[in-house]
Amino acid sequence: MTTGSQTYIVTGGCGFIGSNLVAELQTRVPGAHVIVIDSMRTGSFESLVSACERHGDTFQGEVLGQSIRDVFWPELLDRYEPDAVFHLGAITDTTVEDEAEMIEENAGETWPEMIEACVERDVPLVYASSAATYGTPPETNAKTPFPETSAGKPNNVYGFSKWLMEQAHARVTRECESAGLKKPWIVGLRYFNVFGPGEAHKGKMASMALQLTNQILDGERPRLFEHGEQARDQVSVHDIVGITLAGAGLGERKDPAPGVYNAGFGRSTSFEEIACAVRRGLGIADAERPTEFIPMPANIRRFYQDFTCADMSKAETGLGFKPSHDPAEAVSTYARWAADQRD
Repeated sequence: MTTGSQTYIVTGGCGFIGSNLVAELQTRVPGAHVIVIDSMRTGSFESLVSACERHGDTFQGEVLGQSIRDVFWPELLDRYEPDAVFHLGAITDTTVEDEAEMIEENAGETWPEMIEACVERDVPLVYASSAATYGTPPETNAKTPFPETSAGKPNNVYGFSKWLMEQAHARVTRECESAGLKKPWIVGLRYFNVFGPGEAHKGKMASMALQLTNQILDGERPRLFEHGEQARDQVSVHDIVGITLAGAGLGERKDPAPGVYNAGFGRSTSFEEIACAVRRGLGIADAERPTEFIPMPANIRRFYQDFTCADMSKAETGLGFKPSHDPAEAVSTYARWAADQRD
């Protein structure tokens, strides 16, 4: 356990993953000073309060209610002298069609400025990329795990914006190495399908686990696109927080290798299996509330990923991280928790 006067900056800290990360940071690093930067466009102070409450704590840091576009990173880093920056702030709705807005917000000029400021001050930078960078790689047909080298052909502008972020990261790394400098401490994490407490505000972009749970709790049959065989790498937010902290040296390995890593569980789970796990968690028999299969709209079909699965071997070697929350069990536990929140 790390103690002392560590300082951390978390962009998107009032969002789903960000609020869980902040709460765990305060637990794992007692006395840590956490600065949250969030535009509050989709996040909320309530997410931060609730996440800390689940840890038996209250939020002890600062919140800067502004867009990352409005941050002058050299000045901010000089003011706070952080031990690490976690960059999770972004537009994450994969159905957004305003390509210019998505690219500017996620990968515009603010991003290379943030990288440059962190590299010049030797501040570790961990950022959220996405499994959407893969699109439909060759491994899809074979139903085998995606190695990091298979990314680069995203199906939607969200995935493309994250790919652009990775390319900016790669350019800076090459420039440092060409100049004879050490590889900068930058870790990109391709988050797969994350679920868990704190995502309710995401609405239609909430995990399949939560959407199916809510449908059943509302007295409806769970609905899936025909025929429920779509399979994704479902990963608990607790594992995602773990690998994100590992990227900053706050895990088993204190000297993680810089680079881009998959952040999933390492196994694909079909949507129908998720529905079954939800029913188990709620104590409802499959026959009592069978799944209803509906056609997939054409506007979704064109950018839909039927299969994802993370190859986690690189993360285990480079970050010293191995996920520990079995998806089916974690979904059942999550469904029970979500039901309790309604009582």
